[in-house]
Amino acid sequence: MKFNKIVYSLATLSLLSNTGFAQQQSENLPPNATLQQLIDYALRNQISVKQAQLDEAIGEKDIDISLSGWYPQLGLKGSYNYNVIVPVVNIGGNNIKMGQNNASALTLQADQQLLNPELIQAKKAASLVRLGNKQNTESKKINAVVEVSKAYYDILTTEEMIKIVRENIARLQKQLKDAKSQYDVGVVDKTDFKRAQIALANSNADEKRNVELRKYKYEYLKQLLALDKGQNLTLSFSNSNMESEILLDTTAAVSVSNRIEFQQLETSKKIQQLNTQYFKWTYLPSVSAFYNYAFNYRNDKFSKLYNDNFPGSVAGLNLSFSIFDGFKRKKQVNKSRLQEERIDWDIKNLENSINTEYALSKATYNANLNDWKTAKENVELSKEVYETIKLQYDEGITKYLDLMTAENDLKITQFNYLSALYALLSSKLDVQKAVGAIQTN
Repeated sequence: MKFNKIVYSLATLSLLSNTGFAQQQSENLPPNATLQQLIDYALRNQISVKQAQLDEAIGEKDIDISLSGWYPQLGLKGSYNYNVIVPVVNIGGNNIKMGQNNASALTLQADQQLLNPELIQAKKAASLVRLGNKQNTESKKINAVVEVSKAYYDILTTEEMIKIVRENIARLQKQLKDAKSQYDVGVVDKTDFKRAQIALANSNADEKRNVELRKYKYEYLKQLLALDKGQNLTLSFSNSNMESEILLDTTAAVSVSNRIEFQQLETSKKIQQLNTQYFKWTYLPSVSAFYNYAFNYRNDKFSKLYNDNFPGSVAGLNLSFSIFDGFKRKKQVNKSRLQEERIDWDIKNLENSINTEYALSKATYNANLNDWKTAKENVELSKEVYETIKLQYDEGITKYLDLMTAENDLKITQFNYLSALYALLSSKLDVQKAVGAIQTN
């Protein structure tokens, strides 16, 4: 009956666990999700973040396992022996059997560690292991913020490019219609009409290419968010908000201590220093206390083996101390110190890499900022040029080729502006990551 209850309890726990997992997976993003909503969702659901959080939970179990040796250890050992030939000794001229044919024992023993270098190290390392696992999760979250933000900006760029292409297509369709009408009445030759057809075909191809790329970019964002393929994803875009986010203070000095990678290396060094100390602790003896109680049964007849009990009980201390191990511990201490020095060089190399990364990201940001300003001015200029030439063409002053050139220049400058905006926002994220300013809260 008790076994059935246990099985029922385990089945219930399994069902609840599966239900909780299903509820977690069924979380949906709101329609027209903003960038912040995407980031919040990714920090809760991205697979790499989930894995890091599971690693934290696993690490906690490892800590509990390593510290369990400090608790009393209780064991039970049983035995049965059949003495085929019972030894006989002669005492005072009398032959006396030293035992009986059947012997059985049941021993219950409790052990308590009092001094153990391995357990001392495990206790002191627990907080560092826990910190390292948290830092790993933080690193995954920082990457999630950067990746999701860049994917969002990339989709934004593509969406705006599609709008520009479709506006261009609408203008070209009207121009094609006008050129066809002028050709039909003999005002112009077929050259303008053919050029309008070519321009429209090229714009239709541009639209098709960007629409296909947009599908992939949405799927990539779904992957970053850990969304199921069938889940719907719609985004909210606001160009004015995007432009308000481009400015960044590049005068602040970089501090390597803000980088999660630097913090992780510092934690690794502290753990290695503790390992060095552990190898020194191994020179100490291991001391433990024990107490046991034994039930001893002996009889020449197996059927009467457990009729009589001859109990015994022992309490005492165990001490273990290595006198000479071939200089093993000394070499372990020396090796661990070399590993500490190795981590010091890793830290130094990381500092240099962070400074270089910051210099590159800041230079890229400044260059992209200048490109963006130039592209924005060029858009305004190309609009003025197009509108002027369009009026001249409508009045018959300018050739259609000039109108096509102005139309193409406008489209190119608009594309360049969007590409510059994406590059600027992306490089801003790189600068923020370089200085350790990405927020995950």
